[in-house]
Amino acid sequence: MKIAIIGGGIAGCAVYLELQKHLPKPHEVKQHEIVIYEPYDMDIDTTAERRSADITHSSTLLVGGGLGVAPNGLRVLRRLDEGLLKDVVRGGYVTATSNMKNKDSWPLLSMSSSCAEGVTQDGRSLHMVATSRHAFWRALCTRIPPHDIINKRISRVFANPNGRNIVEFADGSPSVEADLIIGADGVKSTVKKALFPDDEGDSYPPHYEGLVGVGGFVPSAEIQGLVEPGSMNFIFGGNGFFGYFFSESAKSAPNRDSPYHVSEPGESLAWWSTYEVEECPDRQTLDMVDVTRQLRERHADWTEPVVQKIIGSLHVENMYPTWTAPTLPTWERDGVVLIGDAAHALPPTSGQGSSQALEDAEALALFLAQSMHGICGNGSKVAAGTQKQAIIAATRSYMAIRQPRVREILDFARKTQNNKRQMGRIKEYSMYAFMKLMPGITGLFPNLMANPIRKVNAYDVAEYVAQYIATGH
Repeated sequence: MKIAIIGGGIAGCAVYLELQKHLPKPHEVKQHEIVIYEPYDMDIDTTAERRSADITHSSTLLVGGGLGVAPNGLRVLRRLDEGLLKDVVRGGYVTATSNMKNKDSWPLLSMSSSCAEGVTQDGRSLHMVATSRHAFWRALCTRIPPHDIINKRISRVFANPNGRNIVEFADGSPSVEADLIIGADGVKSTVKKALFPDDEGDSYPPHYEGLVGVGGFVPSAEIQGLVEPGSMNFIFGGNGFFGYFFSESAKSAPNRDSPYHVSEPGESLAWWSTYEVEECPDRQTLDMVDVTRQLRERHADWTEPVVQKIIGSLHVENMYPTWTAPTLPTWERDGVVLIGDAAHALPPTSGQGSSQALEDAEALALFLAQSMHGICGNGSKVAAGTQKQAIIAATRSYMAIRQPRVREILDFARKTQNNKRQMGRIKEYSMYAFMKLMPGITGLFPNLMANPIRKVNAYDVAEYVAQYIATGH
């Protein structure tokens, strides 16, 4: 079977590794050919200066700042490769607590970011790992043979109901055929158009959410004693949002590669700020000096001490608009399937973008492996039509369990995302009051106000796939 993965970011690299792990091995059937097509430079040693120059596509995830890999995502990594999990953790920092405060440092809510339900090993709970996009992507990419990554931009994909699917290239080079095409090419996916061939243009264009984010790093020595080790901190105000966390463990920490331990912080603190901008900024014409000035003015009256320390020394280098994808009626067609942001670009508020890409990758690989084992268990050659139907069955099963899961996360994220927009004083203080009262509310009405974050973190995608395969739903 020939598989073409379009996009070499986190989702594309993850699904490559999952397929290599789960598909029938060479001694059972003819070896599968799996290739990643990525239009931009995937040099793992690309410098920060080159990355910030916008030479990379959003699908590579070399652009952007930080992200969190939640316990449900870490569990996917653990099943995939224990060494990979350790590399990801070592490249970031384990956070066990999420602290929410207002702009004047009033504590509003504190929650555990670990997950004790079904995500433990030897009695230890998996925590969240905060890391940079580049470090996470690098840990995945280094495990893929360079010859399986081809630097080419695709121009079009055709979903063929009666045979192999087709990939065409922007440089006019000969097209290639593939039994399965996986679109992991981000929120502005080209592959997506193959699912709706009768539509002119893009019927489901990405949507700018009216929010932008800026962020960076400051030496942790500047905030000595002000940040709790192992904490992710969210600061809310009426004119935006600010967050910060230690971005690395101390190099001498004995458990710095363990997702079960909070280590001594390292030398860097990551920060980000999200706020409302009506029209999507053009990165080519942005005056970052002016953006820095505006950021300082926006948070000038915030008395939260860490925010004040950070804005006094920061210099903003990049701005990242928030894009989401509209709900698609389908993620698959005739052996062309979408994963990650191409299928469901979630708002950053969800804290689940990377973890849902990992769940997508594992679920698709498990369903495909099950379908292929079912038709080629004796090692004999499989008819093309039979293989086509097996691929379609796998992609439809994948979509059946993934769409409801992502939709639930998206609904919650959209509600919380509004807390980052401009608001009046009454709405601002109503938000503070709700957060302050939330622990009591959830205690009085546990069935009505179940913690959605805990539910999301406790999810085990492999168990849901196994259940679906066993029961058919």
